[in-house]
Amino acid sequence: MIKKISITALIFIILFGIFVMYSNSFAVTGDEVLSSDQATELVEIKESTQDKLAEYVEKYGSTSFGLVAYVLNIVRIYSIPFCFMGIAIGSIYQYVLGIRKLDVRDKGFMLVITFVTILLICQVLPLIFAIVVNGWRG
Repeated sequence: MIKKISITALIFIILFGIFVMYSNSFAVTGDEVLSSDQATELVEIKESTQDKLAEYVEKYGSTSFGLVAYVLNIVRIYSIPFCFMGIAIGSIYQYVLGIRKLDVRDKGFMLVITFVTILLICQVLPLIFAIVVNGWRG
């Protein structure tokens, strides 16, 4: 038991030392970061995100409602490729791997149903939010 713990600790120390040496060898100064193109792109992305968030806050009349609407819009956009990948994986389980095994076929069917449900919820939820907030609040 002590042997296992000491070997694990030794491996951890070696890996941590390699990580520290590797990270220090690529250290850059603050001036190099500020003058790089990546920093400019990050600042532009941040400013565009803040502008979009400000538009949602203005549209919904509240910071909390604007933030929720912005997050729901992002979820709506990114759920499409995620769910299509899940549906494709479920279809492979159901129709390719599930030919010989029924439990794998059922697993694939449940994956397809789950990802279709998630896709529908993520696509309809922003619409429902907009209707409720704009309709009930006036």
